[in-house]
Amino acid sequence: MRNEFLVFGQPLIGEEEKEEVLDCLNKAWLGTGPKVAKFELDFAAYKGASYVAALNSCTAALHLSLLALDLQRGDEVITTPMTFCATVNAIIHVGATPVLADVQPGSMNIDPGEIRKKITKRTRAILPVHFAGRACDMDAIMAIAEEHHLAVIEDCAHAIETEYRGRKAGTIGDFGCFSFYSTKNVVTGEGGLVITRKPEDADRIKVLGLHGMSKDAWKRFSDAGFKHYDVVEAGFKYNMMDLQAAIGIHQLSRVENLWKRRETVWQRYQHAFADLPLGLPAPVEPGTRHAYHLYTVLIDESRTGISRDSFLNAMTGEKIGVGVHYRSIPEHAFYKKAFGWRGEDYPHAYRVGRETVSLPLSAKITDADVQDVITAVRTLVGRSGQ
Repeated sequence: MRNEFLVFGQPLIGEEEKEEVLDCLNKAWLGTGPKVAKFELDFAAYKGASYVAALNSCTAALHLSLLALDLQRGDEVITTPMTFCATVNAIIHVGATPVLADVQPGSMNIDPGEIRKKITKRTRAILPVHFAGRACDMDAIMAIAEEHHLAVIEDCAHAIETEYRGRKAGTIGDFGCFSFYSTKNVVTGEGGLVITRKPEDADRIKVLGLHGMSKDAWKRFSDAGFKHYDVVEAGFKYNMMDLQAAIGIHQLSRVENLWKRRETVWQRYQHAFADLPLGLPAPVEPGTRHAYHLYTVLIDESRTGISRDSFLNAMTGEKIGVGVHYRSIPEHAFYKKAFGWRGEDYPHAYRVGRETVSLPLSAKITDADVQDVITAVRTLVGRSGQ
């Protein structure tokens, strides 16, 4: 057994991040300011995008993207049941109605065929989630959107490095929403960002994200002289701080090297577990790039001899942190009560949600850590499956 607990999803923080944060502290400019502006420019360059708005979370990014569509109460937005609750909650918070379309069993991404079945005269948008860093079938989704005149908001919380047929995730739909939470592939502690197709959408999101104050209101205390601001909408406190961007600037500069490390770990798991009675991630689809954000295995008790939850507890007992991404949305009490959803109505997501386990995967994880994970999994599943 390990001596120390292996924390799930630990970020790799370098000296550059620490020095940039210290620079913030020394200059005493902690809130939204020049480092946020630099992070926005750097992220836009990485993605080949023209219009971006940095915020304090991907949840805020989703919320404001939906607000930018001027949805009306009763309008419907189709999304996946295999996602974090923030995706569905953002739809609810703008007064729209979330509609779920089941996932494909292999990719675990939303099934375009199921999207088609859920379209009604009230449908206004599709909100696909690039689950675990794997690209959704965006050609099919965009074709449906064009046919029915629907907006597309990509939830890219797992998909910073993801690409689909030569296009970068988040630049294909009308909006792309990203997360820089502490377990993500680029970390700011908490943080998010929106990519938009239209400059007016990015401008409006920036205004909505800072109380509805007129654009660049944060500059009112700069050395250019005091500027009065105007409140043009009832906005939110969703702005990113320079303290956060200071970390993200250097995380982003190393994003490709960090991606390569996670790819190495992901592939090592694939090879090590190939002979076990586990459900392993599907191979990466041709013409796409996987972000390798999560490595998820499926624990089918009838095959492994151990239940998913017993496996979770046993791994924790081995001092190895694990995660569940995710219990399907319809299984949570609030959504059952509010919408009458039943897990059984989304059979693929329901099964995945009851079997899935995310194993440790980050750029910080060492080769010895990886071997400890492999040994623990092989011991638990090998012993149970005999």
